[in-house]
Amino acid sequence: MTTESIPIPTAAGPAARTAAGTAAGAAPGTAAGTVAAPGASPTRIPFVTLAISIGLAGLAGDWSIAGRLLGVPPVIGNVVWIIAAIAWVWLIVAHLVRGRRSADSLGDQLRHPAQGPIGSLAPTVGMLLGAKLADVAPLAGEIVVVVMIAVAAVFAAWILGHWASGRVQAAAIHGGYFLPTVAAGLVAAGAAAKVGLPTLAIGALAVGVFFWIVMSVIIIARLAFLPPLPDALVPTLAIIAAPPAVAGEAVFAMSGGAPTGLAAGAVSALIAITVVMAGMQIALVRRYRYLPFGLGFWSFTFAYAAVVGFVMEWLAFAAFPGWQIIAAVLLGLISVFIGVISVRSIALVVLARRRTAG
Repeated sequence: MTTESIPIPTAAGPAARTAAGTAAGAAPGTAAGTVAAPGASPTRIPFVTLAISIGLAGLAGDWSIAGRLLGVPPVIGNVVWIIAAIAWVWLIVAHLVRGRRSADSLGDQLRHPAQGPIGSLAPTVGMLLGAKLADVAPLAGEIVVVVMIAVAAVFAAWILGHWASGRVQAAAIHGGYFLPTVAAGLVAAGAAAKVGLPTLAIGALAVGVFFWIVMSVIIIARLAFLPPLPDALVPTLAIIAAPPAVAGEAVFAMSGGAPTGLAAGAVSALIAITVVMAGMQIALVRRYRYLPFGLGFWSFTFAYAAVVGFVMEWLAFAAFPGWQIIAAVLLGLISVFIGVISVRSIALVVLARRRTAG
């Protein structure tokens, strides 16, 4: 399968594919990212596919935490990190190759109200990979982290300017609007701390927390007072659970894994908020269970992996009897969850390829 011919299905069933394709920026009536009719220009691959690489990076991070706290062989986490890195590079190349052949411009895709914010996942994943690279190549890892933070900052500034232009309708807002400023800022804080840049980490944390507050008000208001999200965008509701967990992991990284004083208080506050956000996700299960499966389900993966990672860190910090068992169970559950999504995604792409070939 080449990067030029990969079909990118988004949902099962014709009606679901139409809704997902429209939400992702594809022409109505076509599945987002599938190969266009003979002689027609192919559509660009939807940015939601980038969630695959950040989901795998989140799982890799959980296994790395387990290796440090539970004595799990580090090779498992390292293998998942390698898979995540391959997925990230491959997806970026696929986007560039398909984009070069598409009549749709990258600028149009970035300005699209559904897709645009999700494009920030590219540098955000790069931060995670750079922080891990620093374990074996400190200078190279630091360079990657700094470059990716710079790219994310430029993109965040640009998209904030775009939003401020008044061209975004409130009904178009979804959970992915956390990504350019909140997720990128909080991930940057943790990555900068891990490569030994504490001042940059503090600044990134401030940006992430500030926009977490701002975007939470906007997104919750949109969800409460406007019509429900289309099925294709419902999985982005999982992203709402991520900010307190990612912020908590950043605080652990900034305090060397042993927070005290104000940092310890922040961890306690963030774990409480994480519990509330996890409860919200449980309340949403009734809606999630009726969604047709699509690659948009990868929106669940990093958010839930971040929650698991932060909870494991907190369990080790609290150190009450039996915490290791809870941590191991959570690690197993998130691994199975992401594993199932991976298998179903592969099956979905294979099926779409067969339909395209037929």
